Amino acid sequence: MRLLSLPANEYRRERWRNQRGWTREIHRDPEGSADWTWRASIAEVDQDAPFSRFPDCDRELVLVAGEGMDLVFADGERVPLRPPHQRHRFAGERELHAELVSGSTHDFNLIWRRDRVTATMLHRPLVGPMVFFEEPGVSWLAYLLSGQAAFRDLPRPLHLAAGDSVLLQADAEGPSRLILSGAGELLLARLAQVGDAPA
Repeated sequence: MRLLSLPANEYRRERWRNQRGWTREIHRDPEGSADWTWRASIAEVDQDAPFSRFPDCDRELVLVAGEGMDLVFADGERVPLRPPHQRHRFAGERELHAELVSGSTHDFNLIWRRDRVTATMLHRPLVGPMVFFEEPGVSWLAYLLSGQAAFRDLPRPLHLAAGDSVLLQADAEGPSRLILSGAGELLLARLAQVGDAPA
């Protein structure tokens, strides 16, 4: 497996597509490409505002800081996101407006092109070791919500603090498994290529 460290102090801060807020990009795949297959970021919502639309994509939003907000969809559906880590998955084409409960929020935001990738989001406690096994066509993105963790089974151990991320990808030249040890909470995104989608 190939491991890519994504420390929080290197996330790139940029405007939302609709210019109504800010996001700190964790990673996009392919890296640096405008035609990305998936993208993970921390959305900073500091006012009631419409969300950008992403045709042909699905997305999942997880509250990571703040008192929460309501996702108000144009079709009348209203979905609350409340502490500690409520989340919601929805189609990127849907028109929606965010209404804050009390003050700004930070939200883990995963967006993927549904014809290229399937995504599964998991919220897991980290108590002791967690083993990641290599799977062809599968990547794992781990975001440390709280606590501390480390990959120690490497020539140089990699340490993570709260807010840091790491990307694990299949690589025939690397180890077939990696072990993350520590204590805290993780968000895990499993991203698998769809059929013959471009690598």
